[in-house]
Amino acid sequence: MKLYDFIGEHMEAILAEWEAFARTLDPATNHMSAVALRDHARQILQTIALDINTTQNSAQQFEKSQGMADDDADSDEHSAASIHGALRQASHFSLLQLSAEFRALRATVLRLWLPQVRTMSAGRVDEMVRFNEAIDQALAESIVTYSARAEQTRDLFLAVLGHDLRAPLSTMSLAGQLLLRPDTPPEKVLQIAARVKRSAHLMVSMVDDLLGYTRTQLGSGMPMVLLHADLGNICQSAIEDAKAVHPACEFELSAAGRLGGAFDSVRLHQLCTNLFVNAAQYGAKGRPVLVDVRGEGEQVVLRVTNFGAVIAQASLQAIFQPLIQLEADEEQDARPRTSLGLGLFVAREIALAHGGGIAATSSEAEGTVFTVRLPRGAAPA
Repeated sequence: MKLYDFIGEHMEAILAEWEAFARTLDPATNHMSAVALRDHARQILQTIALDINTTQNSAQQFEKSQGMADDDADSDEHSAASIHGALRQASHFSLLQLSAEFRALRATVLRLWLPQVRTMSAGRVDEMVRFNEAIDQALAESIVTYSARAEQTRDLFLAVLGHDLRAPLSTMSLAGQLLLRPDTPPEKVLQIAARVKRSAHLMVSMVDDLLGYTRTQLGSGMPMVLLHADLGNICQSAIEDAKAVHPACEFELSAAGRLGGAFDSVRLHQLCTNLFVNAAQYGAKGRPVLVDVRGEGEQVVLRVTNFGAVIAQASLQAIFQPLIQLEADEEQDARPRTSLGLGLFVAREIALAHGGGIAATSSEAEGTVFTVRLPRGAAPA
């Protein structure tokens, strides 16, 4: 059977294997539907089959192998493979995972087709060569759009970082100028000091999240030092830091049970601060943020509740991804915040590094609840 015909007749079996392989690329795929995992795979295969069945002379084959084919640039930008690359970047696949998809696709098609080839003729060899050329071209198109989108994301991230650091830096610069003036009233000094402290907390939070994100992207993971620590004490300290950023927000802490365990207190302080600041930012004005920490068997559970706008189910699945931030209500815009979209991502990575996890629910009746579960004695991941 010709490879062109085989791909058309066995399309569903090939797509099933594509989806099964893509689902193994955890954690990028653990929340994706079957439709998302098969993204543009059918169109990519149809394009590859059509390419195999198109007449090609030796000169065209040489130009194609050297990347000099005279293809229509606009059509390449909107090809199925190109769109697939951009969407995979948006779904937080790594470039290695994207490449692995095409490597698995190549292996799947050849593994299923070759047993049906009775005689390995020159025509069959040519089909295999053409097939490999088409796979390589599809991969190249995907990488181009993946890289372009990644570069845009990086530039946007750096622009946002520079913008958000400018505000607290300007506050601290103005505070320095006021403190240098001999006519500054003594009662104003305390107000200026409070603003400086608040700006410093904002900057420290951004830098800590940026460092945590960078470590995970470099593959080194969160550095962990597990010692005995009490999560109740960590929450109390983190509340003080969160109040420095959101002094108008009230926090109500309740604790019960045995709260000690083998934890990295520095990392958990960062996790708690990120959750508390996030809850204060998106919570309703005039309503407190509820912090509940309690021992439950062999784990310690932290629940952070705010009563802001309900988060849609689709957004609940995305907010733990890096560089994702929900839009704030107009009445919340005056509250201090960062736009890096890393706080919840870093919190999730810290929970995972402790052998635990974090989840979120949101409803009108119960509010938005972030639940962190931490085993007492997990080894560092």
